[in-house]
Amino acid sequence: MINEKSSGAIIFIKDKEIKYLLLHYGLGHWEFVKGKIENNENDKETIIRETKEEVNIEDLKFIPGFKEKIQFFYKKDKELVKKEVIYYLAETKTKEIKLSFEHIDYKWLNYEESLKQLTFKNSKEILKKAHEMLTSSLLNY
Repeated sequence: MINEKSSGAIIFIKDKEIKYLLLHYGLGHWEFVKGKIENNENDKETIIRETKEEVNIEDLKFIPGFKEKIQFFYKKDKELVKKEVIYYLAETKTKEIKLSFEHIDYKWLNYEESLKQLTFKNSKEILKKAHEMLTSSLLNY
């Protein structure tokens, strides 16, 4: 079995309401920005690099206290892969996106629309936790 570790971010923008960035991957699913941790990167360095590469956003502000991990399995060239992804929550002021070749579309969606658009149950669960944190009286979002 192969072990892979990635990190990603639930990226949001606050305008009149909180909107989350969702990416449409070439395989058809909707997901957050994420990517494999390379060389000696830490989780946040990976997110900063992947966000720049995938959507050309460079002004991430990480929200303290949010860190969620998911694990899942998939097949790669007939071999089982155990994938772990650590997600953080980050704010941006950048609305204009320049997509990489990895994606076919993107959307800025409010919470309810994001829950409907996301493909995977574990992503929906992480979004629920992120939104709950952002809308709690502690953060003033």
